Amino acid sequence: MLTVQNTNGDVENRERNTARFSFRTTERIKQTVEHAASLLGQDTSTFAVNAAYQRALETIRSHEVTRLQPEDYEAFFKALGQPPEPADKLREAFKRHREGITKR
Repeated sequence: MLTVQNTNGDVENRERNTARFSFRTTERIKQTVEHAASLLGQDTSTFAVNAAYQRALETIRSHEVTRLQPEDYEAFFKALGQPPEPADKLREAFKRHREGITKR
């Protein structure tokens, strides 16, 4: 069973490893990964899975976060706190929705 660090950096041993990755690489990359794994006292599979998993989490996080400049942040939250009045078409859509629900 391989160990994988979760989002908090804690090692998880709870999941059974049944999925497989298979890929080819250069001898230089292989030796570098083996060397790094040995420095941490890990086998290459554990090291590679942990490294790939952590990088995947970082990539996902970086694409899920919206970063705003301070002035844009203030404008955004001001707009959220003071929304405009609903447009007539939106009011009509809600009215049709309510009428459709009460007819059922």
